[in-house]
Amino acid sequence: MTHTNRSPFEAYDEKIAAADLSKYRKKGPPPWAQTLIDAIKGEGVDGATLLDIGGGIGVIQHELLASGAARATNVEASSAYLAAARGESERRGLLDRVTYHHGDFVDLAESIQPADVVTLDRVLNVYPDWERLASLSADRSTRLYGVVIPRDTLFVRLVIAGINLAQRLGRKRVRAAIVPIEALERTLQERDLHRCFSENVGPAWLVLLYRRG
Repeated sequence: MTHTNRSPFEAYDEKIAAADLSKYRKKGPPPWAQTLIDAIKGEGVDGATLLDIGGGIGVIQHELLASGAARATNVEASSAYLAAARGESERRGLLDRVTYHHGDFVDLAESIQPADVVTLDRVLNVYPDWERLASLSADRSTRLYGVVIPRDTLFVRLVIAGINLAQRLGRKRVRAAIVPIEALERTLQERDLHRCFSENVGPAWLVLLYRRG
């Protein structure tokens, strides 16, 4: 029986989470995440609070907590990813500094406290209503807002088309898309968030950081 009410993001299962965690332990953050982490650290993180939305195994939260951030909140729709992130936090002695929420951030937004820093690493591009997610998450940022999204190039569009075909054939409901940068900028500027950092990482990813005010 197919459970259509099950979150599509539960497709990120224990096998995927374990592989991501193993790679992180061996090689550290992937290049796009490291670029975002470095940009945030450049703005200062001592004593800061972090809200990491769809953070997978918790790369950003672990790195920023190790760099002086005070506390983190992890909102993750994949139970396997959330369990992996919690386990890694415990292994690193950070468990008492992280609050975990399992579910869709859009559904949980009203119950989530604002944070100095809000991050969405490769999340907007796989969320069905990215504008609503961007709006609600931006409202929770009191200082910095960081995202990683796909670059808008022919190569990336072809890759996304291939990924989505594979997802359909595999009967998985997650779909990828290009996030229109102009529309994203408008959404964030309406919330007094303005770009302070931008960098392409490899052929596929664009790292953006916004500062309030």
